[in-house]
Amino acid sequence: MPELYSLTIGEAGALLKKRELSSVELTTALLQRIRAVEDKVKAYVTVTDELALRQAAAADKRIAAGDAGPLTGIPMQLKDNLNTRGVRTTCSSRMLEQFVSPYDACVTERLAAAGAVLLGKGNMDEFAMGSSTENSAFFPTRNPWDLQRVPGGSSGGPAAAVAAGECLFSLGSDTGGSIRQPASFCGVVGLKPTYGLVSRYGLVAFASSLDQVGPLTKTVADCAVVLQAIAGHDARDSTSVARPVPGYAASLGKPIAGMRIGIPREYFQGIDPHVGQVLERAIQKLAQLGAVIDRGVSLPSTHYALAVYYILAPSEASANLARYDGAKYGFAAPDAKDMWDAMEQTRRHGFGPEVKRRILLGTYALSAGYYDAYYLKALKVRALIRQEFELVFQRYDALLTPTSPTPPFRLGEKLADPVQMYLSDVDTIPVNIAGIAGISVPAGFLEGLPVGMQLIGPAFSEPALLQIAHAYEQATGWHKLRAPVQ
Repeated sequence: MPELYSLTIGEAGALLKKRELSSVELTTALLQRIRAVEDKVKAYVTVTDELALRQAAAADKRIAAGDAGPLTGIPMQLKDNLNTRGVRTTCSSRMLEQFVSPYDACVTERLAAAGAVLLGKGNMDEFAMGSSTENSAFFPTRNPWDLQRVPGGSSGGPAAAVAAGECLFSLGSDTGGSIRQPASFCGVVGLKPTYGLVSRYGLVAFASSLDQVGPLTKTVADCAVVLQAIAGHDARDSTSVARPVPGYAASLGKPIAGMRIGIPREYFQGIDPHVGQVLERAIQKLAQLGAVIDRGVSLPSTHYALAVYYILAPSEASANLARYDGAKYGFAAPDAKDMWDAMEQTRRHGFGPEVKRRILLGTYALSAGYYDAYYLKALKVRALIRQEFELVFQRYDALLTPTSPTPPFRLGEKLADPVQMYLSDVDTIPVNIAGIAGISVPAGFLEGLPVGMQLIGPAFSEPALLQIAHAYEQATGWHKLRAPVQ
């Protein structure tokens, strides 16, 4: 039997069902793995040892009673911006360093109902603002494939934890690529669901019209299982869409012959040429599987997506983060002279530099005299980007692009240049702006570093994206490789 921490959800679930392995044994093995490599990887803000073992024991009772689903007894992690009742939810910020949530996020509830076991909370860029997890107020997370490189962000802790075998799956949030880009950098599968498919209730807000919760897993089949558990309408989220949830695993294994995949030229401009070579081999493999490849696709408004994002997202963040005033919850500056001084001191010491930068950007864009010139114009371009996707998807089942224009970069390499850091998400941001679905799957390696392929589909096209991603995955085998960290 392989090391227990290297199992997929499907493999572990089969052993649990046959009673060849208990959830307590599996959870204990994962906790041992965390102790062995966490000092190197730094994927966790909080490890919930006692809670995990209690949940594992309860899961074993469910399994023995024949009341088990595919996630019952499976040890997992949650990004630290998903609320967990009785457990710290810090957003990797000094502002919430001691905050213990009084309630569970919707996805936390749904995973608990499925019998999943919570190992702890994943490190992230502060308030999900970043592309490298170097903006965590506590410590940077490192890439399990090369500890001198970043794991991506802002869900760097979740992606690194899955890649390093510190959990069997994790949930992240994706506002502009924060699930897919770290999935690419860490060689795992990451899905950004259609906006409204997964409830945002209990997700600490960054940019409410862009945020979505989604899975990070070792395989596409595992991704389908986790999505099945967390998708579906939730009345507590006003943007949650009331529509039936299909069986996501049902599309796996179906042939992709005849499916039309477009290659939008704008996404391949300015990328690392070696990344381009990896993607070219992936395109050829899909063609061998019978997919119809069309390289004549153009999405000209894509060039404006980054600018649109860095007006809309900071504007929404400026409004959402106004709640951190030192009066209700979180950090409060001591010894302030009056209310206004307390608010100023709280935000000065509670927020890190990147969060402050984005609040300033957003406040400026929303201010009198600039609202029409920036924010309103960005909304109009957002509508154009969405329309272009809708037109293209009349002809194609999916689009194929790089997930990131580069392989994982070195720690500290882009910290001094925010614009270069922001460009890390140039291929993922349009998906959030349009509110559609995107998945990153491992597509190969460059000098031992993972490279991801992004598949984009129209709203609620997750079954088709999973079908294509699974066919590619099974034909290549990149998902079988494990990060060397020990």
